[in-house]
Amino acid sequence: MALICGARGRSAAVLAALCALLWAPCPAFADDALSLVAGAPTTGFYDLLEDVAAAAGFYKEAHLDISKNYAGGASAAAQLVASGKIDVCTLSAEPVLEGFEKGLRLQYFLSRQSTYSYVLAVPADGPIRTLADFKGKQIGEPTPGSPVEVVANSLLGGAGLKRGDYSFVPIGYGAANLQAVMSKRVDGTSDIYSNLVTNEVKAQVAYRIFRDPILDTIANVGYAALPATIEAKAGVLARFARAIAKAAVFVRADPQASARIYLKASGERITDQALADTTRIIALVENDLPGANPANRRIGLVPASGLELYSRDLVQYGFATQVVPAATVATNRFIAYANDFDRKPIIALAHSLH
Repeated sequence: MALICGARGRSAAVLAALCALLWAPCPAFADDALSLVAGAPTTGFYDLLEDVAAAAGFYKEAHLDISKNYAGGASAAAQLVASGKIDVCTLSAEPVLEGFEKGLRLQYFLSRQSTYSYVLAVPADGPIRTLADFKGKQIGEPTPGSPVEVVANSLLGGAGLKRGDYSFVPIGYGAANLQAVMSKRVDGTSDIYSNLVTNEVKAQVAYRIFRDPILDTIANVGYAALPATIEAKAGVLARFARAIAKAAVFVRADPQASARIYLKASGERITDQALADTTRIIALVENDLPGANPANRRIGLVPASGLELYSRDLVQYGFATQVVPAATVATNRFIAYANDFDRKPIIALAHSLH
């Protein structure tokens, strides 16, 4: 009898231990590390989606530990990822496409825009009204031989102008760029659209914008990684893509809440004027961002054939010598997963963060 009671006692003890184990709090999942690198901080709101993904908790709910650094230039950022030192680079397509012939083998897996980032612009009250008016004119560009020349060459070539009918002048970025245009040192500028919008709002100037109808369908800014990294970290990159897609919906839903997040992340003082200006800038550029249509189930789609077409333009205008095949430079394997979420809670969250 004692033996039976002892067996029961041991069974009860085992059962109690199992129950305690089952009801014990589960350990939290460890966040997966993902390292990002960009060329340099800019005024072009290229960090906006990442700022929102962090502040709104989209990284946290995806169990991501994101670190981001700046390499001092887009080409340097691409090289860091190509060498395996960093997981993902976030940059425009030119360093990846131009570097292909030098052995750079990066692949875009998520777009950060829905349109082409470069435009041709002139003062709205100036004498240039049509593309033909650029004959004999000087066009500002950030640096000598900048890829922003592509949009100008494409537009003006389409208008019947030859390459010798106009010239490019390096005028720098930001305030220097604006001053060169406003002082009429150049007749117009080829630049990133969001940079020009920032000038319009903060300096209260107005531009006439010329967009290339073909290039404008090509999202030339996004996230790229080595194909080996895409394979090895597929689950991590899929969750990252969803976090960015959620951020895109958030920004579209509420530019003011997004502006507050952006200012805080930038370390800027959140004054009424700063908030109003930044809100207006975001509202003006949001059609260029990937969440332009929040109901779209392909937010972040990489335009593979478009990038190949753009690669041909880079070859045509002397920036590269080899066309990059679409399948080499882009994959959309994460887009379905990235967009598989309910938009309503994201929109409600954005509206609640004022």
